Amino acid sequence: MPEPDHHLPDADPQPSVALARRQSLADLLRRSARRHPDRVAVIEGDTSRTFAELDADAGAVAGALIERGVRPGDRVALLSRNSLDYVRAIFGVARCGAVLVPVNFMLGAAEVGFVLRHCAPTALLVQDALRPVAEQAIEAAGPGGRPRVRSVLGDAGGAAGWEPFGALLAHPDATEPEVAIGPDDPAQILYTSGTESRPKGAVLSHAALITQYASCVIDGGMDRHDVEIHAMPLFHCAQQHCFLVPDIQLGARSVILPGPDPAALLAAVERHRATKLFAPPTVWIALLNHPDFARRDLSSLRKGYYGAAIMPVEVLRELSDRLPELRLWNFYGQTEMAPVAVMLQPEDQVRKAGAAGRAALHVETRVVDAAGADVPVGEVGEIVHRSPHAALGYYNDPEKTAEAFRGGWFHSGDLGVLDEEGYLTVVDRIKDMVKSGGENVSGREVEEALYQHPGVAEAAVIGVPHPVWIEAVVAVVVARPGAAPTAAELDRHLRGRLAPFKVPKAFEFVDALPKNPSGKVLKRELRQRYARLLTAGAAAAPAP
Repeated sequence: MPEPDHHLPDADPQPSVALARRQSLADLLRRSARRHPDRVAVIEGDTSRTFAELDADAGAVAGALIERGVRPGDRVALLSRNSLDYVRAIFGVARCGAVLVPVNFMLGAAEVGFVLRHCAPTALLVQDALRPVAEQAIEAAGPGGRPRVRSVLGDAGGAAGWEPFGALLAHPDATEPEVAIGPDDPAQILYTSGTESRPKGAVLSHAALITQYASCVIDGGMDRHDVEIHAMPLFHCAQQHCFLVPDIQLGARSVILPGPDPAALLAAVERHRATKLFAPPTVWIALLNHPDFARRDLSSLRKGYYGAAIMPVEVLRELSDRLPELRLWNFYGQTEMAPVAVMLQPEDQVRKAGAAGRAALHVETRVVDAAGADVPVGEVGEIVHRSPHAALGYYNDPEKTAEAFRGGWFHSGDLGVLDEEGYLTVVDRIKDMVKSGGENVSGREVEEALYQHPGVAEAAVIGVPHPVWIEAVVAVVVARPGAAPTAAELDRHLRGRLAPFKVPKAFEFVDALPKNPSGKVLKRELRQRYARLLTAGAAAAPAP
């Protein structure tokens, strides 16, 4: 009997077939514009754009960049605070097949220069107020990091050597270019804040991001009726890829704020009847402590999200008491996971308080020992993930890519523990665990106990050098408004809740904790600030 001839197509499809099947960031906005052309997509201040208008803007930017020599695969760096132009740039760059490189606007010129030198962008889009930093960065980057195409975002006119972004928007042909974009082609390079001296550029493909959006939408309870405030920096993976772009894909409404100022954020929730808000715990705490929290009408809020750190249990309880209709999700992950890996659902916020949750829809998560074997339930190990969310690797860094993805799993660098139901609790960063007198102390555990004190608004626990114990536990504390807890008072509070060796040997009181733009506390900076706190003239003391 003859073998059947299935006439299977070639594995490498014809260009027309590839275009017909294309699923990239470039396609998401166009599809929403065809479904909801007249629906408002984005609002910034008194300016709004419908999906059809935003789609035309992205087409014009893409056409202008191509006309100026930007080709598929070229890098386009974007240095800006949140704005409508930022949203236009995301989709305009995607449409011409280029790779967007969002840059942290908090970086100094030398740090931005490193990013430019490392990724060698063809084009640089810069907010006008940040142009002086960009110009210094270009000089610091050297010949390999000097972009040929330079554009200034905002209302200001172009300076010498810079073209107004408005000129790109005014490009006469907004027709979407027929650019071949494969699912594993790079869409963006996001530089991690990390714990090392130099950031790493995580390369995220179109397929990784879009698969991650599906996990966010389905497990995060999102839909096209949402009205969301985007106050956290869009250069950060969480705000852009867990919330903004999924909102565009769904047809939801996005309100852009320049930053998470508590008064402005609360006013925007009231004005726009926002239903949805993402903020790290530090920002939720600031909102709760702001007098406008009680004065503003926040009744429209139905969905709240947090990440970057675990929500302190006492803060979680206060949020539930003051906004009883608000359902909360915890999103945990890393930039290399695009970024979500694990979620804690609303129904688990109290039952599993303090946990990160369970693996998201398209993710497998394990907790392993140094050999890569699963640790028993209840034991601490490194958190690793396997998922199509994962980055393609680190740009121009095969050694760090091989190390991070050893054994076919992405190694997060976080320590965690799984319970009998498969819920993950993040214990600490591997590098943030304090080893005092031979005993491991989780800063997170001590912080949770501190938050149970009514006078504590924020706390960060670090290890500092000690002549006897090698490392000693130190707590850096921000008091609640009107409260003035003392070191002796906090010491007594903790001794009723923790083993003696976990109780900090010193308490430092500050007005604010240093944070990066995503809301993470900069413990490295605190360790540097207090490095000599317990070494200068320290007397010998018994082991803890």
